[in-house]
Amino acid sequence: MAQQYIGGQAVIEGVMMRAPACLTVAVRRPDGTIALREGPYRSRWSKKLWKLPGFRGIAMLVESMTMGFSALQFSAEQQMTEEELAKEGDSGKMAVFISTLLALGLFIALPQFLASWTAKGAGWDIGLTDTGFHVLIGSFKLLIFVGYLFAISRIPEVGRLFQYHGAEHKTIHAYEKKLPLTVENVQVQSTLHPRCGTTFLVVVIVVSIILGSLAAPLLMPNVEGWLGQVALLAIRIGLLPIIAALAYELQRLSVRFCTTGWKRAFLYPGFLFQKITTREPDDDQVEIAIAAMEAAAWRDRIQDSSPTGDDPIVFASFERFREVLTGDGSLGASRPA
Repeated sequence: MAQQYIGGQAVIEGVMMRAPACLTVAVRRPDGTIALREGPYRSRWSKKLWKLPGFRGIAMLVESMTMGFSALQFSAEQQMTEEELAKEGDSGKMAVFISTLLALGLFIALPQFLASWTAKGAGWDIGLTDTGFHVLIGSFKLLIFVGYLFAISRIPEVGRLFQYHGAEHKTIHAYEKKLPLTVENVQVQSTLHPRCGTTFLVVVIVVSIILGSLAAPLLMPNVEGWLGQVALLAIRIGLLPIIAALAYELQRLSVRFCTTGWKRAFLYPGFLFQKITTREPDDDQVEIAIAAMEAAAWRDRIQDSSPTGDDPIVFASFERFREVLTGDGSLGASRPA
């Protein structure tokens, strides 16, 4: 059987791994035990239309956001007491709504405002539909993105998240090289990976500059002033699915054709940003990434379609996890304490 692609995401004190047929999340609890949520996964975007170039990028983005939020919510719950869980209520949904608004304001509206303010202050004769104006927007978006990453990286909890991000990448590298998934084998791998979501965001910024430059003159010719600003903002928000689709296809091509030789230079901009969002993990964090990967690879091999429920499997230690996994193969059928 050909080796399947497995991708991942760092979560709070843990790692999510996604294989074609399953989804697993491994989290280190405050008491040192490992909580594992694993089970088969069937995409809601399985129709042929959503597998075509262009459409599959949109499906990937929506699916990744949905899975990512669910994994983050699970990992956060593992750090809470029963009393804290009872008080949480629907605060998670409200947090997603607020964070979406903040993201639109920070990375869509603010760069446009700064570009307009700069062009006016400098006395530059560029209109809202000029390519130079969209390059200016993209430049400010890039600066804001870099500043945002550096700012949040100073937060200790985010620093640990970036360590788990590094552990995720290292484990995927070891898996793709078909090495035994030991802490020693994983730790010597790179924290940088071509398929990283951070690289995807960099590609999104580049595509947004090009697409905005092409779409604005066609959709809002001769529109200026505050009405033009509002129209341009609406266009840029409306273009987000198309931008994501194109960025996804470009990243797929770069992963396929640009991983060796001089062509690897195309990956360097993304790697530079990954140097901010990934850090060297400790051995305990690598163990969590290995647990998520081994569970994902195990279920993907057996192609088991039986659900395991929402309750996490709790292991007293990483060694106990491996005993269950390599013993009677009952990982998805029991809840060992």
